[in-house]
Amino acid sequence: MTTLDYSIVTGYLLMMLALGVYAQFQQSNTEDYYVGGRRLGTLSIAVLWMASWVGGASVIGSAGRAHNLGITAVWYCLALAIGCFIFAALFAAKVKRLGDVGQYLTYPDLIEDRFDGRTRLIATLTTALSFIAFAAGQLAASATIIEVIFGWSFAQSLLLATSIVVAYTAIGGFLAITYTDWLQIILLVLGVVVIGLPIAILNGGTPDNLLNNLPPERFDLGAWGWPAIIALVVSISMSFIVSMDSFTRSYSAKSPSAARNGPFLAVILIIIIGGAATWIGLTAGLLFPDVASGDNVLPLFIEQLFPTGLKGLVLVGLLAAVMSTADICILTVSANTTHDVYQRFVNPAASEQQLFNISIAASALIGLLAGLMAWQMQDVIDILLIGFTINGAALVIPTIAAIYWRHTDSNPAFWSMLAGLTTVLGWHGMRLITTDPVFSIDPLWPGLFAAATVFVIGHRHRAPWTPPAQVEAAP
Repeated sequence: MTTLDYSIVTGYLLMMLALGVYAQFQQSNTEDYYVGGRRLGTLSIAVLWMASWVGGASVIGSAGRAHNLGITAVWYCLALAIGCFIFAALFAAKVKRLGDVGQYLTYPDLIEDRFDGRTRLIATLTTALSFIAFAAGQLAASATIIEVIFGWSFAQSLLLATSIVVAYTAIGGFLAITYTDWLQIILLVLGVVVIGLPIAILNGGTPDNLLNNLPPERFDLGAWGWPAIIALVVSISMSFIVSMDSFTRSYSAKSPSAARNGPFLAVILIIIIGGAATWIGLTAGLLFPDVASGDNVLPLFIEQLFPTGLKGLVLVGLLAAVMSTADICILTVSANTTHDVYQRFVNPAASEQQLFNISIAASALIGLLAGLMAWQMQDVIDILLIGFTINGAALVIPTIAAIYWRHTDSNPAFWSMLAGLTTVLGWHGMRLITTDPVFSIDPLWPGLFAAATVFVIGHRHRAPWTPPAQVEAAP
């Protein structure tokens, strides 16, 4: 790393803060802060989808798994693409229309209108827990990059990453995220696809060389383990359906068509970037076979092989990919705290200025909590899978019912969410304290089974019920 490379990285971090400050002056209320005034077009929606899902796990995690396990690492990005496609095809436009009718800001807004306040509380708690885990995974990935760039300890790198992301997110809200995500996605595509992939090919990453010099098992699509792969694809796909940022992006679109076409466009870019990251990871398996941590592979590849100037630019692109996911995760939990708890249950008469101030404080606090979780766990994909499992198992069945099934009431939805959430958390807890083989089963399956069983039983014994006016009014 030269002075030029360090200058590029430092300049990028300062630019993120400047965009956050600029965005603060472009918003006047909490609707601007959380959903960008409901005026974003297809390209901006696509960028937001890309920035939220193609972050540290997709790029750093996929390259690291490809280095350690081989081509099977591509399943992570394929799962993201499948989930994004399903939401675009079946949910995005419908969620946008419901959001416009009910003037929703958050996912729990829809859940309460469809069911009741107690179900909203469980949805809020589940969303907050999963998104703190998502943010923690991205902050851990950010720290890994900074660790390679500056040679600092993980703790020092994590402190810097958390401070930068929390600062521009708390100050600038959704508009700051939109502005910074445009820049971040451009840098990511430039760094990983346009520059990174050709450099990998020039340094031994040709198809023939990889096939001839890597062990045959590196080209086994099932090397990750088919039970783990199936659980990964199912949990991620379901997480798209119930992820609050999926709803936030749909609400923020200027029309149902923009809400639908944005994620369709993002699917293409997810596959391209994920494929490039996997290819680079395979190449790194030839060049750096003895790297201790797979999460260090991509930053090391860039630091060792890229020319001066481009090295700093591409590391910035990689850092951008991670930060662009962390920021929306932090803002999501901030919205849960401010809108779904404080305004709904603590101070319904709060003024716009009070809500705005609480929003900023909540973003800062949530970012710090995510940073602490990242410091404790450190492994990027393991952290993220906890979030996917919590979201998918607890929320997917009541959410589908809320959007498409007008004749079920709040009781099955509430108890289904509670059963899924407690089962997943309990299963994770038991895996930490016992080696009993039964707990080697992915927590997704017992959580989903519990949620589905409770929902079906509750629905069969429901009382006569009429859907709320908002649900009937939405086309």
